[in-house]
Amino acid sequence: MKTLFTLGEAMAVFTAPSGRLRHATTVTVGLAGAESNVAIGARRLGAPASWLGRVGADELGELVLSRIRGEDVRTDGAVVDPEAKTGLMLKDYRTADVMRVTYYRTGSAGSRLCPDDLDTGALTSAGVLHLTGITPALSATARETVFAAAETARTAGVPVSFDVNYRTALWSPDAARPVLTDLARRADVLFAGDDEAALLGLDGDDDGLLSGLRALGPGQAVLKLGARGAIADIDDVRHRIPAFAVRAVDPVGAGDAFVAGYLADLLAGEPAAARLRTAAACGAFAVSVLGDWEGLPSREDLGLLTRSGTVLR
Repeated sequence: MKTLFTLGEAMAVFTAPSGRLRHATTVTVGLAGAESNVAIGARRLGAPASWLGRVGADELGELVLSRIRGEDVRTDGAVVDPEAKTGLMLKDYRTADVMRVTYYRTGSAGSRLCPDDLDTGALTSAGVLHLTGITPALSATARETVFAAAETARTAGVPVSFDVNYRTALWSPDAARPVLTDLARRADVLFAGDDEAALLGLDGDDDGLLSGLRALGPGQAVLKLGARGAIADIDDVRHRIPAFAVRAVDPVGAGDAFVAGYLADLLAGEPAAARLRTAAACGAFAVSVLGDWEGLPSREDLGLLTRSGTVLR
């Protein structure tokens, strides 16, 4: 099986156990990053995965690399930047159901990603390149790197996967729209939420939004609908997949988990319906536990969603 190759910023994350961070006496320290989440998720499902990015020459950088490597994701192309710090994300809770995320990533090592950092050998031999709309928001050089990666992959015949993944904290809709639309047009596999499809200037009901995504050019377009599941247009065939009914604990990372499941099955040569079922299952696992990626399933775990109240002994 060929490798999933992805690039972007991975950060350390400090999470308060409950309530405001200011009231916490302890925090959970972990890893965060959309692209690394996808790489970890795909690897747990058996797909080889590689992550490229920059971290600082600091403890948080060591944390990021050790956690990613600990999940058997290759980081051969990662750069340790001695002149910038590793990015940081803080998470706390305003209510039991409302989480607040704060970034400290301006000028971070990850934002200094540049085209010269690309490992073109690994990229051109990959099975899929996965990109998100987060990385181009970080800096001009990060944006150049994303476009350079997409063009290198397309020239080499490597399919490009793109998740719109719009972040309001990073750029305005007007600044984001032309960049994200351009990247969507370069994708072979396109993922977007219904709100992100609207950001791209599309309108209509779910089916209309999906048609709009497909019209941008990808052979595979997937509209993620959260608790309502997802719909997809894959090689001109429509698919609908419901979400699995689970008790949601932490919604962060659900979209990345969905993408990881889909791409792992794509690399494994599974048909479209199977890819979507695996994607939905991975999303359900992700929201069922705290953390962006900690709950991502293995192949053996996937069947657990059909059980209720099971104690594994």
